[in-house]
Amino acid sequence: MTKELVEVTQSGRVREIRLNRPEKRNALNLAMCHALVNSVEQADADDNTGAVILSGNGPAFCAGMDLKESIDADQSELAAIHERLFTLIQRVRTPIIAAVHGPTLAGGTGVTANAHLVFAAPDTHFGLTEIRMGLWPMLIFRSVEHALGERRAIELSLTGRHFTAQEALDYGLVTEIAGDPLAKARSVAESIANSSPMAISAGLEYVHRARGRDWEHAGKVGRELRNRLLDSEDYKEGVAAFLGKRVPAWPSLKR
Repeated sequence: MTKELVEVTQSGRVREIRLNRPEKRNALNLAMCHALVNSVEQADADDNTGAVILSGNGPAFCAGMDLKESIDADQSELAAIHERLFTLIQRVRTPIIAAVHGPTLAGGTGVTANAHLVFAAPDTHFGLTEIRMGLWPMLIFRSVEHALGERRAIELSLTGRHFTAQEALDYGLVTEIAGDPLAKARSVAESIANSSPMAISAGLEYVHRARGRDWEHAGKVGRELRNRLLDSEDYKEGVAAFLGKRVPAWPSLKR
């Protein structure tokens, strides 16, 4: 039997996607990149999934790109799947929550930067180590810059140094350091997944459409999406539930 490069399980409205090349410290080869991207995009298209958890089997979350394969791979195909992988946070409307541990380097840092929330074990260490191989983290730079800011992203790209979970927390890459990041991610994901899907989707759409734009444009987008939510059955149910002191049963939440 061929081993699955990513393991996918569903618990209620939470989908867990686990990188599964532990013997290679979950290095991102071409096949794993395709499997990971497809799994996240399928979850995003599934009305019965309200949150996605990314984690990794073995001693590392992800030690970066499979360097051996990268020499002989079709560079156009590799670049195309990396473009899809490292822009997930720009495209998906389902919250992605990463639970990371151990080496989380290069592309692993890039995957982490494409999660909306990140829970890291104390032993996690990150790094934009591409410069050590004569590369620059071109395709992951945008998401890392978004998480850390341009100056920090440039510094880390130039030095290639490793940085700790605490530093990642201070920089804004990590949401919280947790003794059991997967348990924490599951708890938070379950809560998020039971919120209004329409509100979450519209909220993330607002973030993406307003990012980097002027106040006038951001206000126009905000009014459009706010009006959409105010007219929705989800909002009416939310208000009724709040006033009635009960748990809302969101109309758009399919169980």
